[in-house]
Amino acid sequence: MRKPIWWVVGVLLLASAAVLLYSWRANRSTTHAPALQATAPKASPAEPAVQNPVPAQSASQSESLPSLNDSDGPVHSALSSLIGEAAAAHLIKPDMIVRHMVVTIDNLSRKRSALELRPVRSVPGQFMVKGDDQHAVLDPANYQRYTPYVTALQMVDAKQLAQIYFHFYPLFQQAYQNLGYPNGYFNDRLVETIDNLLETPDVSGDIALQRPNVMYQFADPMLENLSAGQKTLVRMGPQNEAIIKAKLKELRAAVADRSRGGDNTRARDGG
Repeated sequence: MRKPIWWVVGVLLLASAAVLLYSWRANRSTTHAPALQATAPKASPAEPAVQNPVPAQSASQSESLPSLNDSDGPVHSALSSLIGEAAAAHLIKPDMIVRHMVVTIDNLSRKRSALELRPVRSVPGQFMVKGDDQHAVLDPANYQRYTPYVTALQMVDAKQLAQIYFHFYPLFQQAYQNLGYPNGYFNDRLVETIDNLLETPDVSGDIALQRPNVMYQFADPMLENLSAGQKTLVRMGPQNEAIIKAKLKELRAAVADRSRGGDNTRARDGG
């Protein structure tokens, strides 16, 4: 329960839907043909269709992009233009920004997350609880720890963020494929993650906790079974959650708007 809200700026600064299909089984028919009969080659599985294509880049745009290894400076500068240099310096880690964003977004809708790979700095202060280990509830004062992140969120123009994201998209796609999804399309994964976050239940009143070991957990099995990103939204409190969901809806519209056009069947090669 001490997990920082490492994902919020990560998701919103990217621009979190189709399920990623990255595994297939080739269908092979079993026959009783003679042993010397030639075996037909396996048919190559078809590439899954891209559900949320990003705008195609011009040749000049592609040539102006830095390499993934050299992208920290340009990406940090672009994000600073959205939330201000002081806020960006305070909130965003300066190294491996694109890679850490990709890992974070990929983990948000899963049960576990790689905290050491978060793209933003830890929330200051300690996780606050009222009561004791037998009768503990989440302290509402804990919600105030997230104020800098929610403030940064409110400053973000979703359409401008989407344009920055589209500009650097080939780098996000490269990082995603390097993560172990050679046939994956990162923008589809982003939209899927946003949809998962938007499905976070609205929780009011006291949130009961339990402490089976060192870390606190939600006492309600339904809440404890939420994804890593959904749990973080609940821990932020109803007001902060509502603000973030509203911005996520704007971001989703910007990165999944079909009116932009594009070829839904093009290969998932980042192009």
